[in-house]
Amino acid sequence: MNLSNLEQQIGLTGSNKLPPVEKWQPELSGDMDMVIHKDGSWWHEGVKIQRDKLTRLFASILRKEGEEYFILTPVEKWRIQVEDQPFVVTMIEQKNDHIEVITNTGDLLIINHEHPLELSELDGEKIPEIEVRNGLKARFSRNAFYDLAELASEKLKGGGESDFVIQSAGAEFKIG
Repeated sequence: MNLSNLEQQIGLTGSNKLPPVEKWQPELSGDMDMVIHKDGSWWHEGVKIQRDKLTRLFASILRKEGEEYFILTPVEKWRIQVEDQPFVVTMIEQKNDHIEVITNTGDLLIINHEHPLELSELDGEKIPEIEVRNGLKARFSRNAFYDLAELASEKLKGGGESDFVIQSAGAEFKIG
């Protein structure tokens, strides 16, 4: 399939907004040999997708249903595999009263109530993640997690225990 034709089909030409995948209801077309590895790299038929524009296009038409992930157009729905979370936070930046994060696919988010920071387990460790959109989440890369940890402060709990928390957009989030 031609990249320009796909962009036209999903309505992305001349626009930076995301297509309305939540409104599309095509029948399942089958399984696509596409895997998003836990490092955030996208692979198709065993070959890493090198073009950022193509990865961003696929990311814009990704939808999660239950525990499964799909690449959609208005007329096609292909199931793909995701090893962990489909996106990875690669950079963070403290701005005035909030923390901004950038994902490997170019999403810019503010850690807040709409995009809360949560901890989940990966390979036996608790690692932060953030909701990007519609149940799709981004796991923090090691470097982004270290940068986030530098912004944390210790909050004492009862019994001599403590948590490490960050403040962003008027909310507090536990990171460890």
